[in-house]
Amino acid sequence: MGPCYNQNMEKLFFSFLDLIYKKKCYFCHKSKYSLKMCPDCYNTLMYSDFRPNVIIDGINVYTCGVYDKTLQKLIRGLKYHRQKELAFFLAKFMYGYFSNLNLKETFQVIPVPQHKNRLRKRKYNHMELTAEEFCKLSGNIPNFGLIKRIKDTKPQYKLSRPERLQNLAGAFEADISKDLGLPILILDDICTTGSTFEEMIKTLKQNGLTNITCLASSSP
Repeated sequence: MGPCYNQNMEKLFFSFLDLIYKKKCYFCHKSKYSLKMCPDCYNTLMYSDFRPNVIIDGINVYTCGVYDKTLQKLIRGLKYHRQKELAFFLAKFMYGYFSNLNLKETFQVIPVPQHKNRLRKRKYNHMELTAEEFCKLSGNIPNFGLIKRIKDTKPQYKLSRPERLQNLAGAFEADISKDLGLPILILDDICTTGSTFEEMIKTLKQNGLTNITCLASSSP
């Protein structure tokens, strides 16, 4: 059998490998683009209005998107189902929104921190992964040391706003030695009542840090 046969067999073999190992979209399960989130599904994400969703103690809080089934699955896949590659797509979505705000400063980007007990259980902080990708896209600087969670709080989703505030009271601690001297951009996935942002803002302001902007991917 000649070289032509060998070349055809080689092409067939690698085509077979491509078929087996090609990535499927987490959302539509198609492998056309070999991406964890294909362009067709990504383009269904919708931005919110380019204005603050809420203002907390004088600090603008922006929420990027409409919490539809695609964005919900994106957040939940990244947060709970170890789909770490989705951090890039969440960061891309958040940066696309953020770039429309025309905020010209260079920020130190702070993801909402997890308590060590929760981090031990989940193995990673999904918002740290998102912040890393966000900074690659935007040219801002990640800072994971400025504020940490020192209280292992209950899950927030079943709590009322007063209960959320009580649950989060004293949950964070700032290490002013880690401040980079830049405006602060706090990143979170979902802003429901704003209580997490509110407690972080309070902690930072108590340490003299007041130039703060908050950005969440969505609001339910």
